[in-house]
Amino acid sequence: MVADAELVCQQSIPVLDVQYLAKGSGNIHEIEDASPVMPPSFERVRDSELVSAELLSSQEDVRPAYGFSDAALDATLQYVPSIRSGSFAAIGPRRYMEDEHIRIDDLSSHLGSLYKFPKPSAFYGVFDGHGGPEAAAYIRKNVMRLFFEDVSFPQTSEVDIIFLQEVESSLRKAFLLADSALADDCSVSSSSGTTALTALIFGRLLMVANAGDCRAVLCRKGEAIDMSEDHRPIYPSERKRVEELGGYVDDGYLNGVLSVSRALGDWDMKFPRGSPSPLIAEPELRQVILTEDDEFLIIGCDGIWDVMSSQHAVSLVRRGLRRHDDPEQCARDLVMEALRLKTFDNLTVIIVCFSSLDHRDSSPPRQRRLKCCSLSAEALCSLRTLLEGSPNN
Repeated sequence: MVADAELVCQQSIPVLDVQYLAKGSGNIHEIEDASPVMPPSFERVRDSELVSAELLSSQEDVRPAYGFSDAALDATLQYVPSIRSGSFAAIGPRRYMEDEHIRIDDLSSHLGSLYKFPKPSAFYGVFDGHGGPEAAAYIRKNVMRLFFEDVSFPQTSEVDIIFLQEVESSLRKAFLLADSALADDCSVSSSSGTTALTALIFGRLLMVANAGDCRAVLCRKGEAIDMSEDHRPIYPSERKRVEELGGYVDDGYLNGVLSVSRALGDWDMKFPRGSPSPLIAEPELRQVILTEDDEFLIIGCDGIWDVMSSQHAVSLVRRGLRRHDDPEQCARDLVMEALRLKTFDNLTVIIVCFSSLDHRDSSPPRQRRLKCCSLSAEALCSLRTLLEGSPNN
């Protein structure tokens, strides 16, 4: 069982021994984080294809599952992220709120002494429900058990290739286990489902697992780098898989019903367990080694990405952080921007910063500019007379 901790999420529903408290009124709820992280020590991280420690600022640095090899980065490197986060959610124009999410800035402290992880360690998740709120609420309620206890999540004090492979295996098992649990729970309708995106941070390693159309976007020196791919049936790779397994895409919808091609639940659209199905819960995993150039991560449901690009969101959050350095306010601003752009869905955003509060841009003090002007010859002569005094004196 996990240790007691306070997380403020959408509704007051207990998660094992974790207490969830909600605050706010109306249709908009603010969510506060778990205990802050103490400054951590550097943990070794393994590189992917023997690439050098100096990672390039491009999408190529984002690795798929099992993308890291035993070529270790130098453990003496000084950089280590300092984790803090903020989140915000709104019902938007919908009649019901079907989004759920969780954020834990200090996973080691949250799970207690029975779990041993590299530092810092953090865990975040966004679950965008459809066909009713039951599936998303069930996953959020049981997320710690499903993702850590029931899959025997690996434990270690350093990140190496064995740990990475075990984490990836555990995440895949957790998604499939959660999918099966929705089928077995009589309180969840077979027509209810949810997309799921989780992000784990261990030392300098960021690992994202995604099934559905939530999206995680990394900001690296102001550039948006997608850490997940939207799973929609209209995309060629997903459409090919769907059609090969007997499904079809009608007007952008899987079997004319669902706008995503991967999700947890929706058992009225899936074949019996053990049979390949067009709609799957298999997550896609991506990972990256964080550097000093990596500023923050945005995790949002599709209500955000339906109306703005990854770069638009990154630029808005970056401006906000430079102005007030408050990830919670940035999450709120991002939701308000999506509402201004006429989104038609529920809205949930988590902003994860990788620098401490006192890590701000140190701009040099502005120098006072002197104003120059020109004088005519007659004016110069008069000025010289005044300075030297009259010859009659």
